[in-house]
Amino acid sequence: MERDEERIRAWHGVEVRHLAALQAVAAERSFGRAALRLGYTQSAVSQQVATLERLVGERLVERPGGPRPVALTEAGHLLLRHADSIVARLQAAQADLQALSAGEAGAVRVGAFQSVGARVLPEIMRRFRARLPAVEVMLEELDDEEMPQAIERGDVDVGFVLEPVGDAPLDAVEVLRDGYVLVVQAGSPLALGDRPPSLAEIAAEPLVGFRRSRSMEPVDAAFHAAGIEPRFTFRSNDNGTVQGLVAAGLALGILPRLTIDESDPRIEVVELGETIAPRLIAIARHRDRYLAPAGRAFVETAVAVATRR
Repeated sequence: MERDEERIRAWHGVEVRHLAALQAVAAERSFGRAALRLGYTQSAVSQQVATLERLVGERLVERPGGPRPVALTEAGHLLLRHADSIVARLQAAQADLQALSAGEAGAVRVGAFQSVGARVLPEIMRRFRARLPAVEVMLEELDDEEMPQAIERGDVDVGFVLEPVGDAPLDAVEVLRDGYVLVVQAGSPLALGDRPPSLAEIAAEPLVGFRRSRSMEPVDAAFHAAGIEPRFTFRSNDNGTVQGLVAAGLALGILPRLTIDESDPRIEVVELGETIAPRLIAIARHRDRYLAPAGRAFVETAVAVATRR
C-alpha cells in the first residue's frame, strides 16, 4: 500500500513539458531533432524524458545509440496516447480564453470540407456577415476525416462533420442529408433507362471514388451488403478531378450530390433513390469548451441556411 501511494505521488510530478518532450521524440525519432522542434538543447530533452521515465516507473524510449533512430517502447506508445489528449486539451483551453476575450467583435475559426465549402458555406457566410459584420471568419479547409480531431484540439471553433462522430467529445447538430447519385458521361446508356441501374450493373463498369474519406463508407457498405465487389480504377479526394475523370468517360462515380457540379454539360446525374444511405452532415463544436457568442451565432446561421436546402 505504501509503495502504491509513493507511485501516485510520483505521478503528481509529471509536467506538460515532460509530455511535450515525449511527443517530440516520438515524432522526430531523434533527441536532436526533437530539441530543434521544441527550441531546447538536446540534453534538456533527454533529461525531461528521463525524468518522465523515473516518475512513471517505466522505460518509455529505446535508445539504440549511434545513427539509429530512437523508438518508443510499448509503455511509451501507451503514455503517448494520453499525452496527445492532455496537450490537446491545453491547446483547447488556450483557444477558450482567446474566444472569451474576443467576444462578438473577434474571430470565429470554421472548418469545412470541400463540398460544404463550395455548395453551402457561401450563403452561410453571406448571412453571417450581414448579422455580425465586425466578426472575422477564418476558414480552414480539411478532409472530413480530420475535422473531429481539429475541433477537439481547438484548431477550429466549429466545423462541419460527417455523423456519427465516434468517440470525439463533440456536440453536433445535423444540418442536411446529402444523397448519393450516379454520375456518368453525357450520353451514357445508363442515363437513358426508365429505372435506376442496379449496383450489379454499376459494378460491371470501372468506378472512380474518393480515397481516405468517410464519404465512401455508405457506398462501400451498400456494395458489401449486396455481396458485390466493385472495381475502383481511380481514386482522388479532389472533387474536380473525380468529376473530370467521369466526364472523360474513364469511369462512373457514385458520389454525394454536394460534391458534383451539376451544371457541367459533360456529365449526367442519375438518381439512385434509396439504394445508398445519404451521408449526414452536421456542424459541431467541442462539448466541454467555451464557445464565444460569435461562434454560437455562426452555428445558428449554418443551421438556418442548411436546413432550408
